[in-house]
Amino acid sequence: MTSDSRLGPVALPDTRARHVVEKLLDGSGVKLNGDAPQDIRVYHPDFFARILHQGTLGLGESYMDGWWDCDRIDRMANLMLCHGLGGHSQSPSERLMYRLQSGFFNLQSRARAYIVGEAHYDLGNDLFRRMLDDTMCYSCGYWKDANNLHEAQKAKLELACRKLDLEPGMHVLDIGCGWGSLAEHAARHHGVHVTGITISREQAELARERCKGLPVEILLEDYRDLEGRFDRIVSIGMFEHVGHRNYETYFETVRRLLPPEGIFLLHTIGSNNSEISADPWINRYIFPNGVLPSAMHIAKASEKHLLMEDWQNFGADYDRTLMAWLANFDAHWHEIADRYNERTRRMFRYYLSMCAGAFRARNLQLWQVVFSLGRPGRYDAPR
Repeated sequence: MTSDSRLGPVALPDTRARHVVEKLLDGSGVKLNGDAPQDIRVYHPDFFARILHQGTLGLGESYMDGWWDCDRIDRMANLMLCHGLGGHSQSPSERLMYRLQSGFFNLQSRARAYIVGEAHYDLGNDLFRRMLDDTMCYSCGYWKDANNLHEAQKAKLELACRKLDLEPGMHVLDIGCGWGSLAEHAARHHGVHVTGITISREQAELARERCKGLPVEILLEDYRDLEGRFDRIVSIGMFEHVGHRNYETYFETVRRLLPPEGIFLLHTIGSNNSEISADPWINRYIFPNGVLPSAMHIAKASEKHLLMEDWQNFGADYDRTLMAWLANFDAHWHEIADRYNERTRRMFRYYLSMCAGAFRARNLQLWQVVFSLGRPGRYDAPR
């Protein structure tokens, strides 16, 4: 069943699964087959059994398959999470399976490091060009004084550069450089040389094109293989792919590459708790093997290697960023619809909307953490 073949919501089946779902939703502000933008319109009678058996994986896949719809999935997600339904999002078997996998295997090993690049970031530069703004930043914008997405992304890049206290001639390492957003900005506006690394071939190719003529080198390389010394190190939106078994190695690597007077800026999404888990749908369709760090994870893994100078949280800004990406995606989808199928369109709409709702509910955070090796004097972080 596709979105184009739907005639209207089905009559809600009189089943145990349907009644369980209704009970969970009771009082949340989300109704079944209601008229409000956040209400779920059911197009397949097996929808309820599917989500009870498969949790968030079933919820996401059934949306991709056209089994249900909702005008404002972001509102739906926000209301459900504020109602406390986040704890019901994964079945016990899903949580157990992830713990076993992450306990026995390094899901983010060198051999597996390129999986997320191939699965998500290499999906197509044509898609991301239309979803993002001209900076090609695929991370949270800084909306403190911004009026639109482009201003917010430029403000984020400049905020990072100011926190790094860049000076002309410095050599900066960008771990997880994406499409070269920070590298281009820092080289063009602060006169520094940048070495950027990524595990995505598509990103590397476009980053080199965008930074042509600037003192920027883009490498297709794993952070664990880096050698040398860099005046400043920055990592924006990459730590989510490191994995808890590699946190110690990550911070040890940064310490090894940083001179005594150096500064390191870590920009990452954060989890409110320290349980090692991953949303099954996000893990399968968006960011394979990704895991969000908690504040404790970062503090514990870094304390033997680096001195924490500053910690800023502007996670609420990710809601606005994701909604801006969704608006871009919807506005320009027709330009690339012949290259992607309807399931891909629904996958991206679901991903962007659900994540916006999660940040709005404050279930997820966005942290910028500044580290040094203990340089003398006080550090006053820009805001």
